[in-house]
Amino acid sequence: MLHFNMENIISYDVELPGFRFHPTEEELVNYYLKETALGNNLYSNIIGFLNIYKHHPCELPDMAKIGEREWYFFVHRPQRTGHGGKLNRTTEKGYWKATGSDRKIMHFTDPKRTVGYRKTLVFYTGKAPKGGRTDWVMNEYRLSDTNFLAEDIVLCKIYRKATSLKVLEQRAEEHAARESNILPSYATPLLSLQDLDFGAEAENLESRKEPLVRGGYMEAESAGIEYFTQYGPK
Repeated sequence: MLHFNMENIISYDVELPGFRFHPTEEELVNYYLKETALGNNLYSNIIGFLNIYKHHPCELPDMAKIGEREWYFFVHRPQRTGHGGKLNRTTEKGYWKATGSDRKIMHFTDPKRTVGYRKTLVFYTGKAPKGGRTDWVMNEYRLSDTNFLAEDIVLCKIYRKATSLKVLEQRAEEHAARESNILPSYATPLLSLQDLDFGAEAENLESRKEPLVRGGYMEAESAGIEYFTQYGPK
């Protein structure tokens, strides 16, 4: 005969070791979003409502109820700018910009039936259209049929995309170019380490007899010695 001890029954409020919230896109749309949009607030302890457009993306992880690398929120759809214009996704310090076309989310057991759509957006700092691209990405999920809904809401998944060193170097160059539109005569274009020819650069320093700025004015010969000290012979 089995005997149950109430102390061994785990409550849903307890964080289970190894547990991860990782639903499929169809589950996000057809269960979490659909039930919440119908007014059945069944998952409020997992995904909460938040106006994400009042916050910088880096603030959102601490405001989510669950998630380690991906954070989920129910969001009331923003209003459109003007009559029939685009949805206003601007924030205090930037804006979310859509990229690519919307992707259909199909029903798991009926692959021919569309249950929703996914829109991918990237966060830019500054003002459009000259904002700076960041690594923050948002997948915005919406239902395909909204006529029967009690609320016009979407489900947003926020995450940070991994960025390669090459992309980071390119962004640093773009930022430097925006900060200084006119480069001084002694300045040279920014190069990544793999593109820099140390030997040719040393010869260039040796041949130039004009002052260089490297923490102060010095002669070209001194600059060549310093370059040799840092990078070795060509």
